[in-house]
Amino acid sequence: MGGVHPGRGTRNALLSLGKQRYFEVIAPDPQQGDVKWAAVFGKLAGRLDALKQLSAPRLVGWIEQTSNLEATAERLQKNGIAFHGALAGSRARPDGRVLHWQTLHLEDDRDGLLPFFIHWGGDSVHPSVDAPAGCRLESLVVVTPDSGALSVEFQKLGVAVQVEQGNTAHLRALVVGPGGELRLGM
Repeated sequence: MGGVHPGRGTRNALLSLGKQRYFEVIAPDPQQGDVKWAAVFGKLAGRLDALKQLSAPRLVGWIEQTSNLEATAERLQKNGIAFHGALAGSRARPDGRVLHWQTLHLEDDRDGLLPFFIHWGGDSVHPSVDAPAGCRLESLVVVTPDSGALSVEFQKLGVAVQVEQGNTAHLRALVVGPGGELRLGM
């Protein structure tokens, strides 16, 4: 367990995928009662509500870590990319420590194909440090029918990721660990 997101109605579980990389599973937190996701997450609330309808695990989004949120915001503005933030976030760990971060969210993230950006607070332990370890992210691929245009979008964002042509838009990842391979979106 990673902990709870106070006031957001969610909790998470984490798996370290190596230095500065982690896998996060987010779920509703029954201890927080009836949080109105639309009030907290705005446009993203519809996608969060859709998670309740999933019948199998699926990648629905991803995060790009930045060491300089202001420079990232400047890059987005310079390239005419609309975004929200910086938005403050926090999570209470099971040991009582509270982690802090700030995020920038793209106005149009292409339904999760494009990342949002996170900057961890200086007093926060990065989740990859003390989450269960032993696995690594072998690959993350963005698949889309419009790979050329999306590749240009990633260049504007300053994000290096593999983009492939495909019939449907989705994320694909390969996680390797002691028990074998976990293929998501394949």
